[in-house]
Amino acid sequence: MSGPGFRLYWEVLRTTARRMSTYRGATFAGIFTNTVFGFLIASILRAVFEQTGTIGSFDTTDAITFTFLAQGLAMPVGMFGYTEMAERIQTGEVAMDLCRPYDYQAWWGAAAVGRASFYSWARGIPPFLAGALVFDLRLPDAAWIWPAFVVSALLAVGLGFAYGFLVQLTAFWITDVRGPNQLAWIAAGFLSGMFSTIVLFPAGLEAVARALPFAGMVQLPAEVFLGKHQGFDLLGVFLFQAAWLAALLALGRVVLARAVRKLVVVGG
Repeated sequence: MSGPGFRLYWEVLRTTARRMSTYRGATFAGIFTNTVFGFLIASILRAVFEQTGTIGSFDTTDAITFTFLAQGLAMPVGMFGYTEMAERIQTGEVAMDLCRPYDYQAWWGAAAVGRASFYSWARGIPPFLAGALVFDLRLPDAAWIWPAFVVSALLAVGLGFAYGFLVQLTAFWITDVRGPNQLAWIAAGFLSGMFSTIVLFPAGLEAVARALPFAGMVQLPAEVFLGKHQGFDLLGVFLFQAAWLAALLALGRVVLARAVRKLVVVGG
């Protein structure tokens, strides 16, 4: 997209990031919460791995590093869900939104990237640094891993938005999305490795989790950071994330089109 359209979405991204930066109290509280949860989970995993040695390709250092990476990815990816769009649907403000000369999905996508651009450093880096003060964390041992991680993390942000967009669209059919939103993101958190790396799952469940888009939100970006994927395997990770992103975005457009037709029929 070029011209005024691109500038519009860039402004949405920029102003959303700036708006997030004004919530300083919430940001510091979130950093504290992510750090505490990171320490709790890391302590449990250290005890588990000290007894078992390695699980899959993960050793103790991998598991602890993964924990703080997951805590850092939580907010940029949007693992706790957002309901701003759903609230506008329920109040009827969506009618005005859909009349405006922009792409509805792209607008909210730009807002999601804007939130991620702020949370990636404000909520992503501090828990990892705090963890590094206490635990032995693993940093990439090759320069190419850093840009590879950035690419995978960006795709993870896209997956989080596309999934959340679908969840919020349910507001066109139900009166309160808070319950479905919580259930949807609890399931995503469990299957993505947000609560604990999926290498701890039984083999069958791990295979299912790796086939679903949720693995691309946390598990795969963290594995890229840990250097678990190289060469064609790394390319496969990118293609997996990109394919699911395209599928979820396409499904979002289909559901949005049905929702708009319903809105027009009901609203006249």
